[in-house]
Amino acid sequence: MQENWWKINSEIRVDTPFIAVYENRMQQNIERLIEAVNGEVQNLRPHIKTHKIGEILDLFKTYGINKIKCATIAEAELAAIHEISDILLAYQPVGNKKERWISLIQKYPKSAFSTIADNLDSAKALNEIAQKNNLSLTVYLDLNTGMNRTGISISENWTALVEEILKLKNIHFSGIHIYDGHLKGTLEHRISVASNSFFSISEKLKTIQEKLDYQLKIVAGGSNTFPFYASEKNVECSPGTFVFWDSNYQIHLPEQKFEPAFVIVGTIISKPTKSTFCIDIGYKAVSSENPIDKRLVILNDENLIPTAHSEEHLIIENKGQNQYAIGDIIYAIPYHVCPTCALYDSVQVVNSAHEICDEWKVAARSRKINI
Repeated sequence: MQENWWKINSEIRVDTPFIAVYENRMQQNIERLIEAVNGEVQNLRPHIKTHKIGEILDLFKTYGINKIKCATIAEAELAAIHEISDILLAYQPVGNKKERWISLIQKYPKSAFSTIADNLDSAKALNEIAQKNNLSLTVYLDLNTGMNRTGISISENWTALVEEILKLKNIHFSGIHIYDGHLKGTLEHRISVASNSFFSISEKLKTIQEKLDYQLKIVAGGSNTFPFYASEKNVECSPGTFVFWDSNYQIHLPEQKFEPAFVIVGTIISKPTKSTFCIDIGYKAVSSENPIDKRLVILNDENLIPTAHSEEHLIIENKGQNQYAIGDIIYAIPYHVCPTCALYDSVQVVNSAHEICDEWKVAARSRKINI
């Protein structure tokens, strides 16, 4: 890894804390993603929840990636604004989300939209609202392979549910959606468990496929199981974190050669004792769902250890010999990048000369853009 790749050479005129994203590293990560599927970009449907940024969607398109997955109506609308051609909302639309979903489809006819359902009542509700609006809605069946967050369990008779969905006149059944983010551990373990579920699902799906005159799809996985699904033909893979990466995946997914491209930039604001100092990267600047030792990694110096955290402050213990002064700049990689990015209105873009060259809005951090 390039030494001090994170350091911004030009004078920093942006008030801290802020996010820096690195152009060349993001591009390299996208290229490595494409290499992992042997150049078959049609097998990529990256999740955009990590970045929520329109300019990154534009960057995807320059590499021929025109399908995405998202979790919110705002993310879906951002993708439509940036003319992504195929947009999957991997979040079952219920309540007011159904009406917003219909409005989105009507407002952006150039994009093809799809979503998920995991029970017949939700599928019928989508069918009813589609009938009222003279639409056909594309829907995937969401399968639960063990995460127990959403989806119908693969141990249930899910093929019978597919048969019922196929009877709904305003629903176009498109295939299967799987997210198995619960799979952790070694690469061998993740592949073993994912493959057992996947091949069982595929066999059952074949019996349904035989009755149809169009090709069903499988959208599967996130970052943890990406190496497995990337090796399977005709499976759309949906990793998201690859574009920025983070310290969690650096540690736990060493087989994936993506590099961090997202850094929190802070400032030392106080030195309360001889061995400690305080920086302005509080709860509101970095995701804090994990214990103090799993929130960020300081890049300046491995001997700088976070010890206490509050809304606007992070206390660092200096266990080394290097000295730091009030006003010094501190760089850190978050442990979990996705919720950290969503804390900021914008990111600063750093070019290959290590200078800030642009600012991108994190547009879909809002729950609503227009619809």
